[in-house]
Amino acid sequence: MKLFLGVDGGQSGTTAVIGDETGRVLGTGEAGPCNHAAAGEGRGKLERAIKGSLAAACGQAGLDPAAVHFEAACFGMSGGPEDKREILAALLRVGRLVVTNDAVIALAGATRTGQGIITIAGTGSIAFGRNPAGRSARAGGWGHIFGDEGGGFDIARQAARAVLRLEEGWGAPTVLRERLLAATGSQNANEMLHRFYTDEWPRSRVATLARVVDAAAAAADGVALGIMQGAAQQLARLAGAVRGELWSPGTAVELAYIGGVFQSRILLENFRALVQQEGVRYGAARRSPAEGALREAYRSVGLEWGLEGGA
Repeated sequence: MKLFLGVDGGQSGTTAVIGDETGRVLGTGEAGPCNHAAAGEGRGKLERAIKGSLAAACGQAGLDPAAVHFEAACFGMSGGPEDKREILAALLRVGRLVVTNDAVIALAGATRTGQGIITIAGTGSIAFGRNPAGRSARAGGWGHIFGDEGGGFDIARQAARAVLRLEEGWGAPTVLRERLLAATGSQNANEMLHRFYTDEWPRSRVATLARVVDAAAAAADGVALGIMQGAAQQLARLAGAVRGELWSPGTAVELAYIGGVFQSRILLENFRALVQQEGVRYGAARRSPAEGALREAYRSVGLEWGLEGGA
């Protein structure tokens, strides 16, 4: 039996999916985050995440992780693939290894054909597209310092700045102050910001505070509502930029979205209103990025895996 592997390695966690040559999914496993292999303890974190998710998937599939051989494997990695191929190649036995970024595998799982546009908004954000001619384009995804507009961390950062401005006497009144201080166990904005610079509050944890902002927006707080609507506008602009690069106006294109930020009703409704134009078929991602990675593993050896299964 020939085996195939797809792995989604992200900022919040790592998911591995194993399939057989018929397209049947045999096992799925999860482990911790594995991005930025070159930073600090990054390599060890990457290796632990890959081994952990693979062992869990093999356990579900009834396979021995130490003996399993894959016909092909695809890894979609947050933070880029460049510094990870050599590490990944040493961790498993595989005939064909594909290492790419997380946007590619997200699109592969999101749409019926693996073409179209995917807008991702979790801890960070990016839009990626591929047209029928095979051309691809991206917008965003440049990390929390220079990009990730509309992502969870960016939403939380803007909310924290609003709290700071309020405490300093030059910001608008907002319930975000009391809600963020309560969520972080802080007495004031100064203490909260200092917490965010510690190892106890990595970016992925800070990003979870986007839910606090969304709840405040749903309660009609003007500042929070502006932040959530602004995030929707930023994400729509990313998707629009990709569409403009790859498709002429009015051309049919499938546009999907994925990520925890889209759990916000306010953000999703605003995003939908902004992107639904002539020719756009809009909806949530059909399958997970890890399943998209598995689809790319099949494609690397000339097999096509339909979203309903079967290769």
